[in-house]
Amino acid sequence: MGYLLPRNILTYKAPPGNEGYDLICIHPDPRKTAKQVRIQVKSRMATDSDRGFTVRAKTIDAFDFLIVAFLNVGYYLSKARRNSAQEGACEPEFITLTQEFIREHHDPRSSWEKVRTRGLDLSAFRNELGFELTAQALGVPYPSKD
Repeated sequence: MGYLLPRNILTYKAPPGNEGYDLICIHPDPRKTAKQVRIQVKSRMATDSDRGFTVRAKTIDAFDFLIVAFLNVGYYLSKARRNSAQEGACEPEFITLTQEFIREHHDPRSSWEKVRTRGLDLSAFRNELGFELTAQALGVPYPSKD
């Protein structure tokens, strides 16, 4: 929410227990459009995570975008954790993925139903570029001082 709001995308937390999405985004001017965008959020704490996340196949239709928050708080899984987990700490990154991307990379064969992103070029979906996808879907122009 804290990254979408400065982009002038009104963002609200979905009611608890809502299956398939965590955030609801709308245009800041209700006269412009009544459209809403539903976002599911997944997070990974470890810097050395496998960059994969679980998505149940039945929930893919319930969101418009999925944002993966790689929080990168430190090394927890690999041998790189020699001295301290904190050594691996770095800036978080946010990847905004479309339903189509999720469908293409979703593996329903495993019991975890994972989407694996390791080795994929996600630069077009990273941080501000990804948030821009949500803004475009809502028709929200970039904020400017009039």
